[in-house]
Amino acid sequence: MTLKPVSAGLLGALAGLAFMCGPARAQEQAAAPPSPPEVKTIGDWQVRCFAVKNGHPCDMFQEMANKETRQRFLSVSLAYDPSLDQHLLQITVPLDVALQKGLTIQTDNYKSPILKFRMCTRDGCYVQIAAEKAIVEALAKSGPEAKLNIFADSNGKSYALQFSLKGFSAAHDDMVAQARAKAVKTSDAAKP
Repeated sequence: MTLKPVSAGLLGALAGLAFMCGPARAQEQAAAPPSPPEVKTIGDWQVRCFAVKNGHPCDMFQEMANKETRQRFLSVSLAYDPSLDQHLLQITVPLDVALQKGLTIQTDNYKSPILKFRMCTRDGCYVQIAAEKAIVEALAKSGPEAKLNIFADSNGKSYALQFSLKGFSAAHDDMVAQARAKAVKTSDAAKP
């Protein structure tokens, strides 16, 4: 499996979908409050569709948090752009990871190549890639759990962050169907 680099426009759209915040978003909010996303829970995944005009208005999302502190330590978002027939994957992990070592996704019958971190903010460190269908198909056929293998920057120790694949395939199919119904062509999304 090879990973395709994310184009600047596609990456910007992915970041906008995933974060739904920032200075430009704050100005929009001052003018008109954003509509909350439509959310449907399928298994352990949430399928979210945002009221935005872009090529991939929907994603499937899972977030893991510490039960005591409620602090997020992992989030996984997978979106689909029908006009490009391409999946967009964003993974967020805690700060203090060894950026140069990247991370891998591992299931009962699949292990990804090393996925490189793209950036870090105060909210965590992000992998953002245009994922080939092979990674999505492998996750859909695996289960019931997957893990992200990361390395701590401070001591180099390896850590496995687990997330659920329960409902992954059904959530993916629902998200793709909604994205196809609600998306605008990527070239049209760039027009004012």
